Amino acid sequence: TKSLKRCIKLLRVFAVLSTAQESNNFFEIGFTTEVHREIGGLLFNFGGRKLNTYDAIKTRRSTRKFKSEQIDNEQLSKIIDAGRAAPCGGNSQSTHFIVIRNKKVLDDLANLARDAFAKMEVHEDTYKSLKMSILSSKKGSYVFHYNAPVLIVTANKINYDNSMADCACAIENMMLEANDLDLGCCYINQLNWLSDDENVRAYMLKLGLAEDERIFASMVVGKADSKDGLPIRTERPITGNPVDYVD
Repeated sequence: TKSLKRCIKLLRVFAVLSTAQESNNFFEIGFTTEVHREIGGLLFNFGGRKLNTYDAIKTRRSTRKFKSEQIDNEQLSKIIDAGRAAPCGGNSQSTHFIVIRNKKVLDDLANLARDAFAKMEVHEDTYKSLKMSILSSKKGSYVFHYNAPVLIVTANKINYDNSMADCACAIENMMLEANDLDLGCCYINQLNWLSDDENVRAYMLKLGLAEDERIFASMVVGKADSKDGLPIRTERPITGNPVDYVD
């Protein structure tokens, strides 16, 4: 029964692709949400076609398993450019991008973060992801950046009220560009949580963090360690994030 259902879904995909090929347009032929979900990312990976903005948003998922090989400089440049073009408060353009590809530096940061988290205690109201970081670090094997080949840290002015928003906008832009380039990526909170840890901060200052800055958001990017080398693009069900319309 499962095989039959898969065959039916594949037939629907081929029918959609055939229609798209005739019109030479893969993304403007009125797909329904149902069809999007059934395709589960197959359509977006077909033939190396680029995603449009909406599909890049809807199919971006977190990758936590990466190949060790570096992404090329052109891809990285596009990702950083996308981040630098993000909206910012008052056009301040004060987000500082620290791009880390050096394996030793990545290992050093993983060790510093593990040591810092291992000293923390879990409480009843501890945020679940922070709790996972603490407990995993106490076991001694935690690597917050998932051994991705590139870690992009965004910092901003300590006394600037829009710092977090500006950095988060930059990270989102870069993740969408990474998805468009068929690369895996993941938002990283850990360096924000540890931005005031004296050992982490001292190390980041050596890497270029300014005295009047702190880390607000980070991300990792690289080639997904999957059979086809592509990130997961199955559209996730939206079960929260309520909306009220006031007309």
